[in-house]
This record gives sequence, structure tokens and C-alpha cells, in this order.
Amino acid sequence: MTVSEILHRKGRQVSTVRSIDAVEAAIAKLYDERIGALVVVDRWGKLVGMFSERDVIHALARHGAAALEFEVHELMTPDVTTCTPEDRVDAVMEVMTAHRVRHLPVMENGQLVGIVSMGDLVKNRLDEKEQEAAVLRDITRARR
Repeated sequence: MTVSEILHRKGRQVSTVRSIDAVEAAIAKLYDERIGALVVVDRWGKLVGMFSERDVIHALARHGAAALEFEVHELMTPDVTTCTPEDRVDAVMEVMTAHRVRHLPVMENGQLVGIVSMGDLVKNRLDEKEQEAAVLRDITRARR
């Protein structure tokens, strides 16, 4: 299965934050949308980083409550690993594990077209296993 198939099921909605937005606003957006990461874009909408719950924790540990007044670009993770819609799910899971990230923006022809999380990929694997189990149950019943 490919990332494109997952995006087809879950949608291509991507929550973003501007690099110049206040960290406090970004945290509120994470909370309001019940998500773990935001794609950070510049004023032209170009991907420039990721801002995750992990970034918040690190910032609070280093700067205390003052971190809330920083701009997102000061605390975000600038080196973003991405994937494409054509990438296979198992390969993307390996990349996420190797890079220790839980969210990957999906890029196509230089444009942001979606995002996948480790949760999306695990759910997909569980759905596949459930389908396989159902087929095996059907085969077993048919042989009786």
C-alpha cells in the first residue's frame, strides 16, 4: 500500500502554522485540533519546518514559560523529513523510525499535499491484518 491510499482515506487536510507566529498560538492550535504536530510554512506557504509537542517540551525545559513568547521558527525542527504519495507504507514507517519522528509531510512536485502520522500508518497496518484474518476465517468456514 502507498501513502496516496492512506491520504485518500484520511484526507489531505494539513494543519499549518506560520514561522513568525507566536509559540503560544501554535500550542493552542495543537490543543484545539487535537494533533501532535504542525507543518511550519513561510509567508509564501513553503515548508520550512515542523513544530511538535516534542518541540514544546524541549523549549519549556530550556527556557521555561518565556518560551511561549518566542516565534515558532525559534523552536521548530527545521530539518524536515518528507515522503511522497508514491512511497510504500512500510518504507515510510522505516524512515519515521530511523529519524525518530511521528509525522511526515507528504510532498509532490514541491507542493505540500498531505501529512501522515505514525498513528495513520499503524492504523493502516491493523486494518490490513484484520482484512487478512477475515479472509482466512472465510476460507476456513468454506472448507467445513
